[in-house]
Amino acid sequence: MNRAALFDVDGTLVDSNALHVVAWWEGLRQGGHDVPTHAVHRAIGLPGDKLLDHLLGPHRDRSEDERLSAAHDTLYGAWFERLRAFEGAADLLRALAGSGWQVVLVTSAKDRELQALRAALDADDAIAATATSDDVAEGKPAPDPVEHALSLVGAAAERSVFVGDSVWDMKAARHAGVVPVGLLCGGIPRADLGEAGAAAVYDDAADLLHHLGTAPFATVVAGAVGPAGNGDTA
Repeated sequence: MNRAALFDVDGTLVDSNALHVVAWWEGLRQGGHDVPTHAVHRAIGLPGDKLLDHLLGPHRDRSEDERLSAAHDTLYGAWFERLRAFEGAADLLRALAGSGWQVVLVTSAKDRELQALRAALDADDAIAATATSDDVAEGKPAPDPVEHALSLVGAAAERSVFVGDSVWDMKAARHAGVVPVGLLCGGIPRADLGEAGAAAVYDDAADLLHHLGTAPFATVVAGAVGPAGNGDTA
């Protein structure tokens, strides 16, 4: 059975969370909704419909959803050419792929947005597959995207690790039986990631790459599940 290294993209591999926050904040403002940026930031990582549920409530006027999402997409799209991968992100994916891991991107991004993220990351040679929220009935924090990602490469949950920057990533991984690893580069505090289930937390992709020999990737290979390392555990 294959080993899968699953990765969220926005805020985990590509420095895009702040852009999403501004795009959603302005899109919501144009729609007449005054939502503070800190609340928007906490919702980043959810698929669009769940993000709007989280920010506006499940009993909102859903006829607005398409217009609000379109406003976000237009505003965010203006920055596509300026997207940048975090230091060490591509090297991390290549190191894992070279060690026999099946690397899968697990993202809520769609179409042009995903293309822009992959272009910024510039590591297609290391990526075995991509799973999006469009492929499943329920997006994060439900386990569906993670389970779908595992099925794409024939990997078992107990032999897999999911790296993300949001509490939604950690919860989705835990629900799917995959070991969650958190990164702080998306702006979510260490304590929040730990409370959501992270087995270990690192600063960013470069930090995880530096500690790869003692990270949960190593414990999964050894047959143990849980945190490892030098104080970076949650």
